[in-house]
Amino acid sequence: METLKFGYKYFKKDLFISIFAEILSFLGIYMELLLPLLSGILLDYVIKDDVLPDEESGGIFHFLLTGKFGSVNSMELFFSVAGFFLLLTLLRIGLIYVRDLIQEKVGLDVETTLRRVSYDKLMKLDSDTISEYNSGELLQILNSDTIMFKELFCHRIPYFGDSIFMLITTVALISTIHTSFVFIPLALTPVLVVTMLGFKKKAKENFVQIRANSAALNLTTQENISGVRIVRSFVNEDLEKKKFDKVNTDLRDTNIRQVGLTANIELTLNVIKQIAYVGTIAIAAVLVIKGHLTPGLMLASSGYVVRLLGNINNINNHIINMQQQTVAGLSLKRFMEKESRTPDEGCPCLHSGTPNIEMKNVSLEIDGQKILDDISLSIPYGKKVGIVGETGSGKSVLLKTLLRIKDITSGSITIDGHDIKEYKLESLRDMFACVFQDAFLFSNTVESNIAFSKPYADQKLVKEAAVHAQAESFINKLEDGYQTIIGERGIGISGGQKQRISIARCFLKNAPVFALDDSTSALDVNTERILLKEIYEKFSEKTLIITAHRFSSVTDCDEILYMREGRVEERGTFHELMKLNGSFAKVYNIQMSQKETD
Repeated sequence: METLKFGYKYFKKDLFISIFAEILSFLGIYMELLLPLLSGILLDYVIKDDVLPDEESGGIFHFLLTGKFGSVNSMELFFSVAGFFLLLTLLRIGLIYVRDLIQEKVGLDVETTLRRVSYDKLMKLDSDTISEYNSGELLQILNSDTIMFKELFCHRIPYFGDSIFMLITTVALISTIHTSFVFIPLALTPVLVVTMLGFKKKAKENFVQIRANSAALNLTTQENISGVRIVRSFVNEDLEKKKFDKVNTDLRDTNIRQVGLTANIELTLNVIKQIAYVGTIAIAAVLVIKGHLTPGLMLASSGYVVRLLGNINNINNHIINMQQQTVAGLSLKRFMEKESRTPDEGCPCLHSGTPNIEMKNVSLEIDGQKILDDISLSIPYGKKVGIVGETGSGKSVLLKTLLRIKDITSGSITIDGHDIKEYKLESLRDMFACVFQDAFLFSNTVESNIAFSKPYADQKLVKEAAVHAQAESFINKLEDGYQTIIGERGIGISGGQKQRISIARCFLKNAPVFALDDSTSALDVNTERILLKEIYEKFSEKTLIITAHRFSSVTDCDEILYMREGRVEERGTFHELMKLNGSFAKVYNIQMSQKETD
């Protein structure tokens, strides 16, 4: 019920038009259910010549037998009955056509809304919360689950309502022919209810497993597409094939289990249907023999029984689909209810074009482990800060705390005297132009990747940014230059080229603070030296925070921090640290000697 309540939020704006569509559907169903009565009149009063109408003959269509539309056994009456039959059929087709158009439009609206809100949620959630899901699960939620859950509201529930309406109306109509026909549906109803409830529980459990296996298949496929070069370079195709075969087989087995469940319920329903059909025909035959029923009404009764039994099968199918769609809705609901660990509750009016950053006693603890420990740092606007240290020392995490990708657990970070939590995330992050360790590029043109922060930037500005990032020369050598389509995640160009395009993206944004997280590691020393020189000369007024494993990258910074195990072990200018002859100086000398050897 909670899942339905959750989905109703996105469906309620289309509720009234959906109710109108359902009314049209009920009218169409009712017209369909009147057709067997016309078939009965055709048999009794047109084809046969030994039955005469009385005041109750024809039921709702008694007016056809008054003589105004032709006498009994006449062609005039035949054409009148056939005309009404055709009219009802065309009206039913028209009503169902309009109903289908409305339902499809509502369905597409709801699907678009669900996909939009789930994608917005993905964009708002912090990295740690998103990391609780693998990419296969996220794809399942944002794509398959939204479609499946939309189907529940826009098709399955209305169709289930249609089936219930048809069931009740059929029983009502068949009871007007003779009350004896009601006995069999009433006797079989408890058996049907118990059977369907038992199947419903088992089907839901199995659909949960089907969904999990489908997500696992998505993940395995996505990983192998992204990591195809790694797989081939390690000649590990057989291992990946085995992994794929396992998840593929698991998905097959759960679907086969579902087929078995469905076959069992259909077998039970078919037995019940046959009992109901044979029982109804037997009752009708006895009534005809005793003169209580005409052959035409017997024909109508058998038609209603066929519809009644077929409708029971439809209800079963709706229940099967509703279980699968409810599982998808529950997964979507849980995702939408996830709370970001980085709440965005700041003031939209706060912003700074010349941010002065102050970190006081900053610490960060994750799962009981201290990642940052009592770090204090003053970064007035325009200052150049270098952060170095061994792998896992906390350099990258320190940058992430400035952007609130990670929220500190103690201490404070302020910009112009305001705690960074007082800024809206958009305003805060707009002050930074970042290049992360993993240089991510989109499957788009080189120009679009550089202009990511300013999609409508003039091409001249894009080229200037590429020149400053030392990317112009290799871009011009590409087949289509700036219009060359880069493969997914930058496949097709080298790591150094990806880094230079990412740095050009940072330059084009031209934010007050440049944050470079080991973003020149794939560049040769000479290219890195020229690029850093461009930053110091062309963007001298900007604040620069740069982390690096190569210590030569930070030698010109105003202040250098040497970190170890989340703490600042040494700090000062390059010359001060070299004079100190501590850890920084030792690592720097080792790197320089290796460079000379190379």
